[in-house]
Amino acid sequence: MDRARRDHRVEHEPGALIAYTLRGYTLGMRGYAKDKKAFQSRLRRIEGQVRGIQKMVDEDRYCIDVLTQVNAVRAALESVALQLLADHTEHCVSEAIREGTGDVKIRELNLAVERLVRS
Repeated sequence: MDRARRDHRVEHEPGALIAYTLRGYTLGMRGYAKDKKAFQSRLRRIEGQVRGIQKMVDEDRYCIDVLTQVNAVRAALESVALQLLADHTEHCVSEAIREGTGDVKIRELNLAVERLVRS
C-alpha cells in the first residue's frame, strides 16, 4: 500500500487505538489553535514564495537564483514545522501527561519528529 495512504496506529488505552492519516488524528487536540492566524499568514507567504519560484522558472531565471529561493521556502517550511512541533509538545503532549496518557503522545511526537527528520 502507498506509504502516504497507510494508516498508522498508536495504542491509546487498553483496547483503544488512535489512528492518524493524512487528514489528522481521530482523537486529538489542536495545540496550534492559539497561533492559527499566524500559521495561516506564514503559509500564505510561503505559498506566494512558491508561486514566485514558478514564475522564475517560467522566465528562465538563473539556476542559482531559483535554488536560493527554493532553499528559502524549505527553511520557511521547516520553521513552521518546528513551531508546530513545539506547540504540540507544549499543549497536546503536556495535557496528555496530565491526563495519564502521556506515553501515547510521546510515541506520537517521536514518530512526527522522525518523519520530519527524514524529509
